[in-house]
Amino acid sequence: MNFAFFGTPTLAVEILEALEGAGFPAGGLPAVIVTMPDRPQGRGMEMKETAVAAWGRERGIPVLKPEKLDSDFIYTLQSTNYKLEFAVVVAYGKILPQALLDVLPMYNIHYSLLPRWRGATPVESAILAGDAETGVAIQRIVHKLDAGPLVALERTAIEKGETAPALRARLNGIAKELLVGIFPALAEGTLPEEVQDESATTHCGKISKEDGLVSLSDSAEINDRKFRAYFGWPGIYTYFERDKKRIRTIIVKAHREGERFVIETVKPEGKGEMAYEAFVRSGAKPL
Repeated sequence: MNFAFFGTPTLAVEILEALEGAGFPAGGLPAVIVTMPDRPQGRGMEMKETAVAAWGRERGIPVLKPEKLDSDFIYTLQSTNYKLEFAVVVAYGKILPQALLDVLPMYNIHYSLLPRWRGATPVESAILAGDAETGVAIQRIVHKLDAGPLVALERTAIEKGETAPALRARLNGIAKELLVGIFPALAEGTLPEEVQDESATTHCGKISKEDGLVSLSDSAEINDRKFRAYFGWPGIYTYFERDKKRIRTIIVKAHREGERFVIETVKPEGKGEMAYEAFVRSGAKPL
């Protein structure tokens, strides 16, 4: 099972740990890890490695951090003793060039029911759209975004009130079991592939801070979906007026009760977190 692992965040580390604990030959460990380069982080802007890089280093696995996936990088993968047969990709963070796909079968874990929600934000998009279910797809990567043939798919209902971080964590648990279950066949290259139905394709893009703007005049359903989809980041916010001043206000805690979007806690600009009722009693009115 000589495979490469392409990944970057903690979510990808959880997948690695599942493979490590599955009892496969050679410990289920990749021959090489490819991750994003070290970046400055924190107030001190110190250079820090990715969660996946740290995990690999602790186990003595070679870690590559290419700025570009160019011919030199591909040559490195091919000319070393890795003897790679395939690669697993989880939240790596870069588009993989055709030249790389031509030399190595690569399989990606995607957190949606492909071909629905191809793109960067499938978890948030499923909640925003009010989808009743979502799931995990494992696909062989082709040089078209999330369009490769499927080798595994598992469905799950989206729970009432479930936020994007909670759903993503639950989907990652499903992904771990799904990948471990198919891994021997994946390594042998014996998994059947199912071509995606292009007519059923939907797409989702990146999220910006501005996407979190809500209007309290919108329906409870719309605002609840936005609150759950953008929970954590970018969060949702709206504008209030008090003493003829426009106040940008983050909605920290809220829930839906039938046709009401009930706001519990807010954080007005320049102030600390406070109860919504106290904020309204202070004279703040939604715009």
